Amino acid sequence: MTTLIEQTLSNLRALRLNEMAQAIEDMRSNPSLQDLSCDDRLGMAVDIEIQARETKKLNRLVKQAKFKIDACPEDINYRVKRGLDRQVMANLLSCDYLEKHLNVVFTGPTGSGKTHLACALGQQATRKGFSVLYTRLSRFLEDLEVAHADGSLPTVRNRLSKRNLLILDDWALSPLTSTGRQELLEIIDDRLGKSSIIITSQLPVEQWHVYLGEATIADAILDRIVHSAHILKLSGESMRKKMSPIKASQQAEKEGDND
Repeated sequence: MTTLIEQTLSNLRALRLNEMAQAIEDMRSNPSLQDLSCDDRLGMAVDIEIQARETKKLNRLVKQAKFKIDACPEDINYRVKRGLDRQVMANLLSCDYLEKHLNVVFTGPTGSGKTHLACALGQQATRKGFSVLYTRLSRFLEDLEVAHADGSLPTVRNRLSKRNLLILDDWALSPLTSTGRQELLEIIDDRLGKSSIIITSQLPVEQWHVYLGEATIADAILDRIVHSAHILKLSGESMRKKMSPIKASQQAEKEGDND
């Protein structure tokens, strides 16, 4: 014969409150919790369910983001002199720029940690519940051209528009095609005032107009990105050159080789 608690646990699982059901079962078998009131036990079970759901959501957001590297905000190196302002990064890590639909641009020489910083901001965004997509600009444009050719571009654009943050790594490393330039403008325009973009580039912002090529489109792209962006200019030698070979290899795994 089914007892009341067994029926309750069954109902909780039917409602997909599996962690809450498991928590109640665990508490029933834990002698140290027997003196807790029913209200306290219920509160604990609810907290466990909420925490489990938040963890699952975070894991899902991180998986969907496709970060190049697992960069934690806590691992950002402020000791190396590269023009990185701790207060500016603290403001960015608050994700206020995402709330305001602003952009972030990291420029600087290879090895200065641009990719690591971009992914760290992306990781922080997922912790705050924002959806993110990381991609290298060259691969991103290739995918857009394929989507344009096979007719799936509207679907791709719609999917991209739902991401709160788009990280475009290695901006200006590869030449733009006419189609790529136009598609880039469309994607950026779709995000204007609705979501944010993080860009990393070895090329200073002042040289982007020449890189983009066609003057009218270049003006439009720069107007949509730069005028509403936090621009962080990194400097100095490659961080990996200042380390021992072993540490450099470990740092490369964290910060990436193409930043």
